[in-house]
Amino acid sequence: MAKQKHIPFPISQRLQRVPPYPFVVVAQKVRELQAQGVDVIRMDIGAPDMPPPPRVIDALAEMARRPDVHRYPGYRGSPELKEAFAAYYERRFHVHLDPEEEVLPLLGSKEGLHHITQAFVDPGDVVLVPDPGYLTYSTATLLAGGEIYPLPLREERGFLPDLNAVPPDVARKAKILWLNYPNNPTGAVADLAFFEQAVAFARQWNILLCHDAPYTDVTFGDYKAPSILQIPGAKEVAVEFNSLSKAFNMAGWRVGVALGNAEALAALLRMKSNVDSGIFLPIQHAAAVALREVEDAWIVARNREYARRRDIILETLPDLGMSAQPPQGSLYVWARVPRGMTGEAFAERALTRAGVSLAPGGWYGEQGKPFVRISLGVPTPRVKEAMERLRRLADESALID
Repeated sequence: MAKQKHIPFPISQRLQRVPPYPFVVVAQKVRELQAQGVDVIRMDIGAPDMPPPPRVIDALAEMARRPDVHRYPGYRGSPELKEAFAAYYERRFHVHLDPEEEVLPLLGSKEGLHHITQAFVDPGDVVLVPDPGYLTYSTATLLAGGEIYPLPLREERGFLPDLNAVPPDVARKAKILWLNYPNNPTGAVADLAFFEQAVAFARQWNILLCHDAPYTDVTFGDYKAPSILQIPGAKEVAVEFNSLSKAFNMAGWRVGVALGNAEALAALLRMKSNVDSGIFLPIQHAAAVALREVEDAWIVARNREYARRRDIILETLPDLGMSAQPPQGSLYVWARVPRGMTGEAFAERALTRAGVSLAPGGWYGEQGKPFVRISLGVPTPRVKEAMERLRRLADESALID
């Protein structure tokens, strides 16, 4: 049999602008180490390890048995789910939303971030992106042909961008401003005064303000994260993205939502309806149950477990020559690595010498290079084991040399 001739298929120029997703790359390294018998503790991925509330799982199973719920679910989301999101925002933030015009369920918020960028950004347009920041803001911009203007998030400013430092010629060309609080990767939080400034900035320059807020219900102590939609007039310029992934430990269920400016949501719907379909109806029903019926006590208890893990990490960092600001929210500790090292070098040693996988801060932007991101989405005994491994390595001078 003749050998099949290889025909090259060059990838598109737009895809060439985007590097491989780093978590795919590190997952391959982890698999190779595991094949060699290494027990790797994954503290790089920001995914909840605990299950959703039992009532939510039961609601999914009960409805999935019905014969009439397996059709295409529609693009706009079920009235039940949209009303549940609106009621949640009324109860949680005292924000009133029209379920039909100002609430759009998504197949996870990540797809919404991409689709709204495609809906508004043309080649050459500028997008204001936090540095460090969630990777999707940058990749979505590049795939749309846009230009990234980084907004440095510095520790001395509480990891809040200085919007007044954006040059007027950049602001005039900007189409979208991305914000994200509680923040990934830094764990920083923003107050209503900052959100008020951001809304005024967006209105001044006619920029769509997109606030990515999946960690609003992952907070510690008495801290309660606000919504940008609490600011008077925010709906004139802003869309907020939220998700049940972190709020109710439903990452694999792919339930997100965009809320706020009705015209922006209509454009987002126009884009997404040409690309994907809706959420499986039993999942929409179970998501509505989560929003309506899960008590605050469940969230408080879950966050208390995350706080225990956070504190174990924070207590260990000085022994490793590292430091971090205690986060008030999100699923991460943003740790500065020892002087003279980069986050990439530290993470490489942690993985290859201790079997602990961390996310190098440089993945999230230039400002993140002296940091690593440590996820709290790991069972508490494994967090303790990971920190003990790193402490032993530091004692042997094998982590820092």
